[in-house]
Amino acid sequence: MAERSTAAVDVADNSGDEPLTAKADEATTDGTAQAEDTKGASPKDTENTDGGRERSEAVPASPDLHSGHKLAGRYRLEECVTRLDGFSSWRAVDEKLRRAVGVHLLPADHPRARSVLAAARSSALLGDPRFVQVLDAVEENDLVYVVHEWLPDATELTALLATGPMEAHDAYQLVSQLSQAMAAAHREGLSHLRLTPGAVLRSSTGQYRIRGLAVNAALRGITAERPLRTDTEAIGALLYAALTHRWPYGDDAHGLTGLPKGMGLIAPDQVRAGVHRGLSELAMRALANDGATASRQEPPCTTPDELAKAVAAMPRILPPEPTFTAPPAYQRTTYQQGTYGRPSSHPSAAAQPVMPVPPAPLQSRTGRVLKWTVSALLIAALGLGSWQLAEALLDRTKGSDDTGVTEPNEDDKNKDDKPAASAEPLDIAGATEFMPDGSGIKQGEVANTVDGNQGTHWVTPRYEGFANFGNLPQRKQGSGIVVDLGKVRDVSGVDVSMYRSGQTTTVSAASPDASSPSTTADFDQQIVKRTVAGSTLKETIDEPVRTRYVLIHITELPSDGTGGYRGGITDISVLG
Repeated sequence: MAERSTAAVDVADNSGDEPLTAKADEATTDGTAQAEDTKGASPKDTENTDGGRERSEAVPASPDLHSGHKLAGRYRLEECVTRLDGFSSWRAVDEKLRRAVGVHLLPADHPRARSVLAAARSSALLGDPRFVQVLDAVEENDLVYVVHEWLPDATELTALLATGPMEAHDAYQLVSQLSQAMAAAHREGLSHLRLTPGAVLRSSTGQYRIRGLAVNAALRGITAERPLRTDTEAIGALLYAALTHRWPYGDDAHGLTGLPKGMGLIAPDQVRAGVHRGLSELAMRALANDGATASRQEPPCTTPDELAKAVAAMPRILPPEPTFTAPPAYQRTTYQQGTYGRPSSHPSAAAQPVMPVPPAPLQSRTGRVLKWTVSALLIAALGLGSWQLAEALLDRTKGSDDTGVTEPNEDDKNKDDKPAASAEPLDIAGATEFMPDGSGIKQGEVANTVDGNQGTHWVTPRYEGFANFGNLPQRKQGSGIVVDLGKVRDVSGVDVSMYRSGQTTTVSAASPDASSPSTTADFDQQIVKRTVAGSTLKETIDEPVRTRYVLIHITELPSDGTGGYRGGITDISVLG
């Protein structure tokens, strides 16, 4: 995995803005902010970057706070990572929930304070796990602050691109996941307008997450007449950069070199050899603007939804085959069997004197007679002992009341049975919540199902009236946990500790070539058929299945005795 980002979710600092260093308390001027905000943007989309306000208009200085300051009695500021254009961004600690968070701060009288609050609250209502979640948006004591997730194990796309172009499979996953996520956001009326490499994170499980939805643009006052087209072109630029390691405009941006000026937009497969032809054409369709067209006679993609459909229409790009290095040659030593006491076969080795080998014992005529005598006595003793044992067994059989027909003992009964195959727990790389409808339940508790601790759980909310998750439209396919084994393995069963007995559950596996399964159709290999599980669900199968992803799927919850329904999972082991 690429180097981890130290400010994984600073959604304010994701466009190439200078991070805070020793001059953290020095506010950036408006002119500098303007230059940094528009650097690397497409020639077409340099919209009003401050919500209709002239950039020369003064904005209030960012709040003069320090490390250790607490907001709302729970958010303790730790480190200022950005100070720009009247607002600042911090890494903080939520002392109530004991977790790291990110915080954006600006004065309540800032010209953009109202729009930032509105954007943060709208983004928080989306609840899509493909976006970094806004946790709180508050106006208090002449301050406006926005609290959001902090993902220390995620890596910025900026860092991933710094190492060179991506493999075709990784670029395919990038454009597929980003276009689907932004299509879902636009259906809810939300735009990003600042989708740069710094706004995209890749988790340790390979899932891409977008930070700063609506909030990034509101912090800088960015608007667009065609937000759908703006976000689509931004995704196309990210795909172009992933394929070519170049920024698709004339200026350098985000640590990438721009295209030669005066040449216009060049197709990715003409910039770098070996680029996937289908992905190259897809990038051109998303970037079609100012007369630039796709390399084939196909209409441009003007919305993320059109781009997502174009990606889905492509043949799936499989990940590259793993490469294995040959083990080093085995080095023989002079102490191995068959070489001790013999001269070395290597001409460069110094000649060693051969020591006389003493004769083996008992090789004389007297020794041979003695050896045969001892052998004969041992054979006679064994025969006598066997005869006495057989006679004792016959006497015991005659004195018993049975009919003389003896039953075979347990060893005889089982001597033809095959030994039971031993199933061992496999290593688990990670787990995610099963969200076929795009909305999660308790994503923060998913890690409890694979931590090996029986005292921690993933528990659903309480639903009233219906066992199938309250009969809610977004819960019609239930929920559950998707376990990621890290690579394709042979799976022979599962051992699941359930939070409560009575949950209707199935266990299935995705096909070996699945990369990010998200629907029930993606898990087409059955491990445990639909059953009402007890406190544990343990089962093995005769023929192991090959897979990387295993789904523990809960469709109905047990009653809690008060008219409500609730369930969950305590711990998961995948057997191989």
